[in-house]
Amino acid sequence: NAYLQRILDTLGEHDPIDVLRVTPQRLATLLEGMGPGDLERSYAPDKWDARHVFAHLADVELAMGFRLRLVLGQPGVELPAFGQDVWAQRYERLDPALAVEAFRGLRAWNLSLLATLGLDDWLAEGYHPERGFESVDVMVRFLAGHDINHLAQLESILAL
Repeated sequence: NAYLQRILDTLGEHDPIDVLRVTPQRLATLLEGMGPGDLERSYAPDKWDARHVFAHLADVELAMGFRLRLVLGQPGVELPAFGQDVWAQRYERLDPALAVEAFRGLRAWNLSLLATLGLDDWLAEGYHPERGFESVDVMVRFLAGHDINHLAQLESILAL
């Protein structure tokens, strides 16, 4: 899957757990540096504005935490897909500060789960309907690359 590979390439040689640990503070710092106009600004034409990116990150953290738990509880399970663009239709009415706080809590909870995993857990797989079988390891690497991707978008909005 080209999208999965692009996000994994974004992670590169970074340690995914280190990335996952620092992202909540980086998000909070970025939000603190933004004024109301920045929240409505996009990093590129026809792309989400900062408000949408903050909300998307909180939703993805929720969804990926659920997927991880599904795989750990029932290896081989089919993972539910979600329509990020459908979810994003409500983002303009949501508070980005609340999104960052939700992200912080969910990320801390997900990191605490990851700290309990053994090798067999990291190798457990679930079936993603668009990308095929993915191990917990790949899912965590994807999540870290996803963080890097969206943090770069938010940083570019602040640089405009």
